[in-house]
Amino acid sequence: MQIAISGNIGAGKTELTRLLSRHYGYRAVFGPTEENPYLNSFYEEMRRWSFNMMIHSLYANMSQLAELTQAGGSFIRDRSLYDDAAVFAPNLHSMGLLSSRDLATYTKMFEMMYSLLPKPDLLIYVRGDVPTLIRHIQKRGRDYESSIRLDYLTNLNDRYEKWAAEYPGKMLTVDTDELDFVENREHLGLIINKIDAVFNSLFGNEED
Repeated sequence: MQIAISGNIGAGKTELTRLLSRHYGYRAVFGPTEENPYLNSFYEEMRRWSFNMMIHSLYANMSQLAELTQAGGSFIRDRSLYDDAAVFAPNLHSMGLLSSRDLATYTKMFEMMYSLLPKPDLLIYVRGDVPTLIRHIQKRGRDYESSIRLDYLTNLNDRYEKWAAEYPGKMLTVDTDELDFVENREHLGLIINKIDAVFNSLFGNEED
């Protein structure tokens, strides 16, 4: 079983990954975002560093997924194959921060790597309005996120909503404006019940 958790910056992907991994006994896998050596530079000067940041992110994420696939076993990952290619890269391009040439190069590289890797059995989309995202970002206090532009965050949210509405696979949406799964165990239980229902629809009575 492979579960991917998608969502905007500050949506709560990492916390939900930890909680679900603990409940199901699946391996928790965290996307290598914070290991990206271009991240700080990107938030300080987006136009200059956007292509470097996206290419390194593509390489790191695909390498991690290839290793996980080879190792086998069930895991929950706090990023999906799609976040960068379907949301972040097009958003940078629309904001004039990534050239059309660079977007085309990135997209070709993504499509080649994407074709070689299995897709998640279930994708969980963690959504939240911008004020909720900002509150989460401020609470965790990561230095490199302190300079995130509000318009950047808002545009990402719009793109996530459009992408989620068109996603062709099995998707479960978790609304963090309504469900505080970190502090409220009843809310977490509601999410788990929904995931169990998806598991039953995918596998019937079979055990993973």
